[in-house]
Amino acid sequence: MMSCPSTPADQLFKGTAALGGLMLPFPWPVTSRLSASLPQMYSSDSNSLSNEPSVVADQHKWTIYHSKVNLPAALNDPRLAKRESDFFTKTWGQDFVEVDVLPSPYLPPINKEHFSSYVQQTSLREKNHERWKSICPTKDDYNRTAFSHGSKSRADLDQVPKIFMKPDFALDDSLTFNAVLPWSHFSSAGGKGSRDAASAKLLQEKLSHYLDIVEVNIAHQISLRSEAFFHAMTSQHELQDYLRKTSQAVKMLRDKISQIDRVMCEGSLRILRQALTRNNCIKVYNKLKLMATVHQTQPTVQLLLSTSEYVGALDLIATTQEVLQQELQGIHSFRHLGSQLCELEKLIDKMIIAEFTSYARTDLNRSLEEECQVIEEERLVSLVFGLLKQRKLDFFEIYADEMMATAKNIIKQCVVSTVSQIDEIDAELVTKLADQMRMMNFSQWFNLLQNIFSKFTVFLQRVKATINVIRSVVLMVLDKNQRIRELEVMAAQKGLARESKVDNDLAYLTHEGLFISDSFSEGEHPPAATNTNFQRNASPSSSEPSGSDSVSDPECTTDSSSSKDHTLPSVTPGGVEIIMTEDIKLTDLELGKIANNIQELLYNASDICHDRCVKFLLARAKDSFLERLNSSEFVSLSRSVEMFVQDTEKICGRKSMSLRGALQSQANKFVNRFHDERKTKLSLLLDNERWKQADVPAEFQDLVDSITDGKIILPERKSGCVEERKPSDFLTVDGQKYAVVGTVLILIRIILEYCSCVDDIPSITTDMLTRLSELLKYFNSRSCQLVLGAGALQVVGLKTITTKNLALSSRCLQLIVHYIPVIRAHFEARMQPKQYSMLRQFDHITKDYNDHIAEISAKLVSIMDSLFEKLLSKYEVKAPVPSMCFRNICKQMAKMHEAIYDLLPEEQTQGLFLRINTSCRRHLKSQLSLLNVINDGGPQHGMVAADIAFYTGNVQALKGLKDLDLNMGEIWEQKR
Repeated sequence: MMSCPSTPADQLFKGTAALGGLMLPFPWPVTSRLSASLPQMYSSDSNSLSNEPSVVADQHKWTIYHSKVNLPAALNDPRLAKRESDFFTKTWGQDFVEVDVLPSPYLPPINKEHFSSYVQQTSLREKNHERWKSICPTKDDYNRTAFSHGSKSRADLDQVPKIFMKPDFALDDSLTFNAVLPWSHFSSAGGKGSRDAASAKLLQEKLSHYLDIVEVNIAHQISLRSEAFFHAMTSQHELQDYLRKTSQAVKMLRDKISQIDRVMCEGSLRILRQALTRNNCIKVYNKLKLMATVHQTQPTVQLLLSTSEYVGALDLIATTQEVLQQELQGIHSFRHLGSQLCELEKLIDKMIIAEFTSYARTDLNRSLEEECQVIEEERLVSLVFGLLKQRKLDFFEIYADEMMATAKNIIKQCVVSTVSQIDEIDAELVTKLADQMRMMNFSQWFNLLQNIFSKFTVFLQRVKATINVIRSVVLMVLDKNQRIRELEVMAAQKGLARESKVDNDLAYLTHEGLFISDSFSEGEHPPAATNTNFQRNASPSSSEPSGSDSVSDPECTTDSSSSKDHTLPSVTPGGVEIIMTEDIKLTDLELGKIANNIQELLYNASDICHDRCVKFLLARAKDSFLERLNSSEFVSLSRSVEMFVQDTEKICGRKSMSLRGALQSQANKFVNRFHDERKTKLSLLLDNERWKQADVPAEFQDLVDSITDGKIILPERKSGCVEERKPSDFLTVDGQKYAVVGTVLILIRIILEYCSCVDDIPSITTDMLTRLSELLKYFNSRSCQLVLGAGALQVVGLKTITTKNLALSSRCLQLIVHYIPVIRAHFEARMQPKQYSMLRQFDHITKDYNDHIAEISAKLVSIMDSLFEKLLSKYEVKAPVPSMCFRNICKQMAKMHEAIYDLLPEEQTQGLFLRINTSCRRHLKSQLSLLNVINDGGPQHGMVAADIAFYTGNVQALKGLKDLDLNMGEIWEQKR
């Protein structure tokens, strides 16, 4: 009988199928289908009911575990009223609100449609069940018929001992055997043999009786189920007939298959098997050759390291590691080779760093008289490739440290070399280099500084050449990565196109009903590379490889290595051609960062040189040596520093501000000393100035003449025998003559020194402008105190301040005012636009000077005004004519004219005398009004007219005043 899985449905139908003592064969496929459908339907529901919420999947969904209801607090609500009879309100409190319970998201809605498939499957079974119920007796009838027969058989079976009914009954158990066959009754000792024989016979009969009872019951049970038994036997015979026919059909089929296999398949399979065996042998041969090559890795690495070929050694180690992990994985003899190669790689790291340090030290410390070309460029390129391959990305820090040490050494060597050539410095008495350097004069120290600048320039050129090679290597690797990515993208696109073409071909072949193998044999097909290798290996004797063949042979090349083998030629700035086959696994971001850091290294080299020069300057400036330099010496120092800064900027491409800053600091000190010296000098000159017209030496006239087209340039002093020229009385400026005092000549030279200093030291332009403005203001205020304020009477000891002193002071101020626009333009051309606001100081200075000049003119007029007031207040209209009053007035006018005519220009003299005439006319008019003299043609009018004619004739007779319109008719009051 065939067994099927026991399911609830099987148990259900098992009881209904065996009614009336008949074993009815129920079709088991139906049962199995039912058992397969029911668990499937119930399992889905049961899983949905029993599964708890997942912490991961349902972490953002609301579940019953998010509920925050405090049931104990709700049940113990003190506000609960006992009179409330509602269950929920009574139990959960008066604030309870009945709401509809939402359906559970984990329980799907069940309707009648879910049971339709089950009802369809069981409808046929139900009909069969009802039909068998009508044929077979009910269970109660069967039990009654069976009970009458079974009561007797049960009584007989009760006679059989229970031990025979046990499921674990076994005679090999000693206890069971002794219980069934009590051998103690069969002992022959004691002469009881006849009784033992009787007991044995009795036992045998008892057992025979038990056997009969069992056989009778078995026969009874068989008789009750005879129909089912014979039905089963009949079915068994039919099944055997079916099996026999099936066996014969299977035998015939196997015979035909064996014949087909023998005729059509065995030969082809044998060929395929031999081809597969041959390919396996080739693979084993290649594997052994690869093992032999890998076995030679360590000696080859040692050989490469002996020639400093670090990149080749690292590439060989990387390739060997890749082969060990892919092609030779699990080879017992190579189990320690991987760790040995890792240790060897670490050793190479240390060797590369040490070699790079040695190279940097040798390259930087070689003689600076040599050319600036890179030494051993191939070695440098190899070292950089090795460092990049090993991801030692901080190698530029090593180079920076070596640059710092070399810069210190350059200055030390220059100082030692210079000190050794100076006989005045005793190295035994003065041991420190700084002290020896401070004993140099300016020319010696300046030559030393220029030597340091030249050495540093060569040093920076050498560093730039080396850094350019390193940076070009990094950029080549970056370019290689980008080109490889482009090639990979192109290969991927071609691969996709090829795959789509192959898919189209396969679809066409399948549609046409051809065999794929036939299509491949007719044209190109995907495994072409395999066939090529097969053909290449067809004659191994002709291409027998040696044990030292490289891993890159076509037969031994792995897929990964062949896919990465992109050989891209590149050339360094020095002309070294490189075939980059190294696998440098650096991202574009890392390579770009390295390139920027290397470029920054060149900037750092410039900063290092400037910093060392700053320390050199500060060491010399400790005893105020730089502050005591004269202007020419400081200018030469400034020019040399500026030239060095420009040279380093051209080499490195970036400005370094430390040396300029140090020079600016010294320049500020120099400006302070420069200004203090000249201000003190100007103050002493003013304190000793007697305000008399001074002769103008030829060199001062040349100095003024050098200012052409607004350009201020100090003329060079001529050395040797120079023709002596007589000094002139006036200083000629743009065709005008200026009578000046000696102090103003010195002031003009000082002003030009300020402007020239700005040309030589552009960084001090604003400071010089401020100091020059201060100096000009000081001259204006001090000259005002001495002349207008009559301070020269006490300072110099003058008896009085004359009109000539006043006119000379005015003319000196006018000369300075003439040069202020030139000075302003000179400074403006050397300032930044954002600094133009400082030029307003010149506007204020010009206004102050003009105000001062106007005050001097007013002072001259006031002097004559007081004289007119004194003389005309005593004027009387009487004989003689001209009167003594007008004679004195004309005499004073002549003195005034004589004092100022040679000092002031003619137009200024005319303007001044017009103002004096106006003052005289005003006082005369007042006196005539007081004397009640009118222009009535009387005698008094005639006498006044004679005096006025005398006055007018004398004034117009003076030089330059011939055409002066005195307008004396205004002295008479107009008649109403």
